Amino acid sequence: MISPTASASDVLAPRGGWDALTALHAAHVAALADAYGRVAEAHGLDAIVVHAGRPKKRSRFDDQYFGLRPTPHFQHWAPLAEHDAAIVAAPGKAPMLVWPSARDFWERPRPPVSLGFLGAFRVERPALYATGRELLPGGTVGFVGEDAEAALEWGISPERVNDPHLLAALDALRVTKSPYERVCLAEANRLAALGHEAVRRAFASGDASELDLHLEFLRATLQDDAETPYKNIVAKGQNGAILHHIGYAREGLREESLLLDAGATFQGYCSDITRTWVKGTGAAASTFRGIVEGFEKLQLELCAAAKEGLRYEELHDMSHRLVAQVLADTKLVRLSADAIVDEGISRLFYPHGLGHSLGLQTHDVGCALERPRGDNPFLRNTSIIAEGQAFTIEPGLYFIDQKLDELRASPSAASIDFSLVDALSVFGGVRIEDDLVVGAEGAVENLTRPFLPTGGAGVTA
Repeated sequence: MISPTASASDVLAPRGGWDALTALHAAHVAALADAYGRVAEAHGLDAIVVHAGRPKKRSRFDDQYFGLRPTPHFQHWAPLAEHDAAIVAAPGKAPMLVWPSARDFWERPRPPVSLGFLGAFRVERPALYATGRELLPGGTVGFVGEDAEAALEWGISPERVNDPHLLAALDALRVTKSPYERVCLAEANRLAALGHEAVRRAFASGDASELDLHLEFLRATLQDDAETPYKNIVAKGQNGAILHHIGYAREGLREESLLLDAGATFQGYCSDITRTWVKGTGAAASTFRGIVEGFEKLQLELCAAAKEGLRYEELHDMSHRLVAQVLADTKLVRLSADAIVDEGISRLFYPHGLGHSLGLQTHDVGCALERPRGDNPFLRNTSIIAEGQAFTIEPGLYFIDQKLDELRASPSAASIDFSLVDALSVFGGVRIEDDLVVGAEGAVENLTRPFLPTGGAGVTA
């Protein structure tokens, strides 16, 4: 909870202070410069330009623009959201940050909270609408960025723009998070926790609409709608069965459950957290509360099972066995947990993957290089867990109409208590999600629980 006397700068400051984070960032950039140098040499390049990007039009028929979402490879270097900024990385040379001078009186992005990161670079400030083309070394230069026109302005030939082999090598550098990145991920969790707590209190104390709760999350985390790492999922009641529900209801109805999947960004790094809350005193609410409490235990069991050297898909398989046990314990399915998995029933109540890698993007790169097994089509992490990886653990159980129709038409239908299913469908579903990172010597750290100790339970006003 934010102290009533805390300023915005207090809330946005890292717990260890900006000086400590700046030192970590300098070490991060030094290591990244060495790595980029090796990648450049391996690809026959004398330099790599990483372009921040340009705002995109809302549509080809409109003259309004979305706010800039910087190229993630650029934010790997610098926490800066300035259009046409760029990093120039050349083997054996200090990295250069090209930051065009802001002289536009129409628009200006919000400045960085701290400028300490600038000390890690040679900084060049060309005039607005100029590039750093004249600052490039001679030879062959590769370009990473979304805007092909910008690459031409830098004098870089089209065949050197976003070469897939180069991108794959740079993506690989993002898998292992540096100490600086781990702190940023933890701070993103801290900020998101402020929003989750504010929304939990608002849900418990009244009949706020989904839109009201969404706005409460933004207020508490000091973000606008364009700055969140993904569109907040604010789902009351039956809307919890829509996995990515973003069509917020405007009416404050008396639904007795809330699934909130919402995160925050810090220095460009994302958090991705889900909590499920239930209120009400009826028999169905009591049963659903028991399911949520069971999920709290099984999700923590999955977090504890994550370890270096384990294939993430094995965790996903374990999650199905645990979800199946909840289905059996609540008598939703009158079969053993093993039979529930073997007959594919758990996949109709829990149709998504256990989680995904996390970093500069909510679904970060580098941990899904292999395809999952055919029975796990939506699993976004197929890696072997290793030091430096960050990922989510987010099991769920839902009452989804389409999946329930499949179940009713299946040979397993006789084993399902559909009267109980129908009674619980008004609650939509449950999902509990934490962010984890593998630290030094393989120790797995839960980045979420220090700030949100409970993943879901009953709430009272």
